[in-house]
Amino acid sequence: QVQLVESGGGSVQAGGSLRLSCTASGDLGRSYLMGWFRQPPGKEREGVAVLHVGIGTEYYANSVKGRFTISQGNAKRTLSLQMNNLKPEDTAIYYCAAHPPPFSGNWSYVQQYNYWGQGTQVTVSS
Repeated sequence: QVQLVESGGGSVQAGGSLRLSCTASGDLGRSYLMGWFRQPPGKEREGVAVLHVGIGTEYYANSVKGRFTISQGNAKRTLSLQMNNLKPEDTAIYYCAAHPPPFSGNWSYVQQYNYWGQGTQVTVSS
């Protein structure tokens, strides 16, 4: 059984930075998708950034390109999301998610992700 545990998040003013971390336990294999989704208040969950672990490909939503960076941590099966130049529209609950193969071909397809963390709140004030 795979479990994902997030840390980080919090409140920050616009223009500030936050860092999220996610640690996975359990067997995901050598190649899998792992990344971050978010759900703003009253909206659907959306993809933010995903890493194809084992291949190294990074995927980003257009809204965060150039501001957010996804990376693997030094510890095994850890993932971080560095968020810079945060905007009020980044306010959301952020979830870590993971998905072993097969893949749908669309990294941001929420329903394909088998495993989810509990979520962490990010609030950006103007």
